[in-house]
Amino acid sequence: MGKWADGAGTLTVPGGAAVPLEVAASYRARRRGLLGRDGVAGALLIVRTNSVHTFGMRFAIDVAYLDRSFRVLSVVTMRPGRLGMVRPRGRHVLEAEAGALAGWGVRAGVRVRVDLTGGPGRGGLTEGPTPGA
Repeated sequence: MGKWADGAGTLTVPGGAAVPLEVAASYRARRRGLLGRDGVAGALLIVRTNSVHTFGMRFAIDVAYLDRSFRVLSVVTMRPGRLGMVRPRGRHVLEAEAGALAGWGVRAGVRVRVDLTGGPGRGGLTEGPTPGA
């Protein structure tokens, strides 16, 4: 898998939505996440993590834990001020406003696709399984 960089892209759910995506790869971006925001347009992918918290958040979020092949291990809704459980097989976390992931068809067992369009040297690079895999 290629080196991750902060940027933007698209999250694609099989048979469903194509959602605007923000990628948090640097230490600073991963640490900040959605803190200090009043909402998120689309979703945030935090790479190289298997746990999150919502301390200091202003709104409830859906959290999908992804394995290295971008298969969803579990989806939970977290209210502000909570500490999420560590998912040992988790490699990435997808965050969105509460209720959004279910609306997009993101649930345990589904493989999502991440197409990256932003960040240095990342134009057109795709991370995750190829369609039909």
